[in-house]
Amino acid sequence: MQEFYERKKNGTKSFVMLIDPDKFEESQAEKLAQKASFEKIDFLFVGGSLINGASMGDTIQTLKKYTSLPIIIFPGSNMHIDHQADAILFLSLISGRNPEFLIGQHIVAAPFLKRSSLEVLSTGYMLIEGGKATTVSYISHTSPIPYDKPEVAACTAMAGEMLGMKLIYADAGSGAEKSISPKMIQSIRKATDTPIIIGGGIRSGAAAETIWKAGADLVVIGNAIEENPALIDEIYETKQRLNQS
Repeated sequence: MQEFYERKKNGTKSFVMLIDPDKFEESQAEKLAQKASFEKIDFLFVGGSLINGASMGDTIQTLKKYTSLPIIIFPGSNMHIDHQADAILFLSLISGRNPEFLIGQHIVAAPFLKRSSLEVLSTGYMLIEGGKATTVSYISHTSPIPYDKPEVAACTAMAGEMLGMKLIYADAGSGAEKSISPKMIQSIRKATDTPIIIGGGIRSGAAAETIWKAGADLVVIGNAIEENPALIDEIYETKQRLNQS
């Protein structure tokens, strides 16, 4: 996804909407299209920790009816692969010590991805403590990096980049009570040259602005939009103002 790197090089901030297939219905896509909301978003991430049955493929197929935005799979396991998407975040949970999520699941998925047309985006994924236990930490049997340990996050991201990962994704998790601190994001930014993706606990344009200004390139919002669809406009206006300045 060359656009990630071009936007980072130009200092252009990006707004990502995360869609959970288990909660998404076609009526929502219809409303987003009617309100021209897709035009205010830069990328769509589709995925989650669970995902039942064929809902991943169905969701991607539905989205493609209403938008031409790049659709990128945010997988919770090696089962979450669908050729209809444009790319997949090949996530290695570098903040944890569970070999299944560092490399194990990837070995199973690799032959399928090799045969697919998906662009594979090597991503160092770091789970950050966001005020409460998350589904990701439960499923992966890993502990998040403590909220007040920016130096640990920075060194973890640095190691991920040195291992060849092209993106760093720091996530407080779905429904986090608090977003990742600006100090931690600044530390990750100083330690790495990759595009930085930040998600979890972002519920306002002001929060997104703080995260972008701290050094994030892409801000990911999921649950908060489900609860408050008007947040799309707020985040978009914040992003536009920052990019114009």
